[in-house]
Amino acid sequence: MLQLWSELPGLERLDTGVALTFDDGPDADATPEILDVLEAERVTATFFMVGEQVEAHPDIAREVVARGHAVQAHCWDHTAHPQVTDPAADLWHTIEAIFKATGVAPTHQRAPYGRFTPASHEACVTAGLQPVYWSAWGEDWEDIGSDRIADFVTRDLSDGLVILLHDSARYAHRPSARATAAAIPPIAAALAEACLPTKAISSAPG
Repeated sequence: MLQLWSELPGLERLDTGVALTFDDGPDADATPEILDVLEAERVTATFFMVGEQVEAHPDIAREVVARGHAVQAHCWDHTAHPQVTDPAADLWHTIEAIFKATGVAPTHQRAPYGRFTPASHEACVTAGLQPVYWSAWGEDWEDIGSDRIADFVTRDLSDGLVILLHDSARYAHRPSARATAAAIPPIAAALAEACLPTKAISSAPG
């Protein structure tokens, strides 16, 4: 994975602050609960949305924006990029769905499984988007409890982290993403204790 990232570079860390990011939504299962918890904890996040999920839940996508979070592009239907025959079309279909639902034009993209291909990476850059990876994760695509998710995220906290979490279980090995919502308070507490502010991944530098 690291060799692939070096060959197809993208954002792995911020200059300062910590980015809490969520892939695979929006989803009625957990995205609304995650939004409520983020608001309660006063945490700003970034949601990398799946086009077909936005099309199915445009009201939730709009709510993400209304709550002050950033919205970015993930993919159309979570097909791994090596199996996508036209990555530019896949990306533009996703961008159009997000813009139609939210009025937001994404400036960044994270590929499914963090694996761009040379063709999809080129499509991303050609479209004017910055590729994004991560530097910490909660392993919350597996069916694990909130305590383990929080432990994976917080064990090596440092300034500049891009943290990967998921607000949908649709493409994962678990029945629900609600454990991720339950992991947010201890993650937020650890960030506050370490004096690490959260910030969105947007067109702004760093």
